[in-house]
Amino acid sequence: MLKQHLQFKLSQKLSPQQIQLMKLIQLPTQAFEQRLKQELEENPALETGKDEVDTQQDEFDDLYDNETDSESISAEDINIDDYLSDDEIPDYRTQANNYSADDEEKSVPYAAGISFNQYLINQLNTIYLTDEEWSIAEFLVGSVDESGYIRRPLSDIMDDLAFTQNIYTDEKTIEKVLHIVQDLDPAGVAARTLEECLLLQLKRKEMTPSIELAIQLLEKSFEQFTKKHYQKLIQKHNITEEQLKDAIAEIERLNPKPGGSYSGNNRIVEHVVPDFSIRIVDGELELTLNGRNAPELHVSREYNNMLEGYKNSKEKSKSQKDTVMFIKQKLDAAKWFIDAIRQRQQTLYITMNEIMEYQKEYFLTGDERKLRPMILKDIADGIGMDVSTVSRVANSKYVDTPYGTKLIKDYFSESMKNDQGEDVSTKEIKKILETVIGEETKKKPLTDDKLAAILKEKGYPIARRTVAKYREQLDIPVARLRKQI
Repeated sequence: MLKQHLQFKLSQKLSPQQIQLMKLIQLPTQAFEQRLKQELEENPALETGKDEVDTQQDEFDDLYDNETDSESISAEDINIDDYLSDDEIPDYRTQANNYSADDEEKSVPYAAGISFNQYLINQLNTIYLTDEEWSIAEFLVGSVDESGYIRRPLSDIMDDLAFTQNIYTDEKTIEKVLHIVQDLDPAGVAARTLEECLLLQLKRKEMTPSIELAIQLLEKSFEQFTKKHYQKLIQKHNITEEQLKDAIAEIERLNPKPGGSYSGNNRIVEHVVPDFSIRIVDGELELTLNGRNAPELHVSREYNNMLEGYKNSKEKSKSQKDTVMFIKQKLDAAKWFIDAIRQRQQTLYITMNEIMEYQKEYFLTGDERKLRPMILKDIADGIGMDVSTVSRVANSKYVDTPYGTKLIKDYFSESMKNDQGEDVSTKEIKKILETVIGEETKKKPLTDDKLAAILKEKGYPIARRTVAKYREQLDIPVARLRKQI
């Protein structure tokens, strides 16, 4: 078992380096690679690879050779031995056998780093606007929330433009510019209501009888449509049941949250790279950490040679001392980063290993009903770490399993007791609830009271309000809205 040195308590004041380590732990694989790339670019004392010599140190060699300032300093001013190793090339590579063997494609593109706001601004740049229209459009884009909506009344936006931008205009002008913003991609963006969002999307489509009817339904009977009063819609619009079905199918293809693909730090996420992999080998679980989290790093040979040269030189000038102080700073940062990466690897592996063992029965079978109730404290206590550290691992990392790639935090759940008095996971109950709703007669969906009764028959005595809470957490609407014709 790897020894773990991260036992920070919330009551303690964390040092800047500990805070940086916590941030490193939180990073998923792709973001970690970006952070590593940044560190390599900023610190020439840090190198990647097995045994590479950094040949780009000319500027430091020039500084080292500069003897114009003959002020003598003592060797004791800097403890060089602290920065030199017995090895000619100190190697801090973090090799272990718990990393995935395949190198994976190092060329996999990172998730795009453009914000939703910037994405919209980039499109505005291609449209001819007057100075006033541009200022209003830019303000409107800044008012778009992460779902893609503008939730504030135009009157409030008009006041804000006057007070914060010194732009005095009227609601008619703002609405005119709003329509320009609403022509941007994705379709439906900058809508003020769900109805407007859906209509914006429909009106961009090629007109067919079904789409024309869908527009009519939303414009003239939106409330009846949302309440699924299908017979009233058929009578009011003088249409057949088949025509209504086709129109509803067109509406269901629309995106009610056009900004949704940018959610989570307001950035596009193109794909997921698993941070861990769990496989079943000869009936036993095998955990590996994605090898991209275990880069080969070492301190630059050139930097160590510079320190050796300084230590052995008889005359030490002030310019040499300044150079060595710079080198010392970079070596400190490089050694800390290498050690922090090692601690990050240990923390990730130990935490995921504990989760895997805790949920062993599930990972061996894939049966979600076998997921044990598990909270952050269960894992934190098991590995002697703080709950916040476990949270940082669970909230942002993915694990590739024989049953698909999952977000680790999804394995955590509270517990409740069944009619046998046994602790069962709320995930298990939600899974059963989902199954029951999936098998219901869609022309007559089950109410929350009926769902509670069915769960009670199955050995899970929970109240109707709890059923409603779980249903909402599963993003399943009430019975009336699940009704189909």
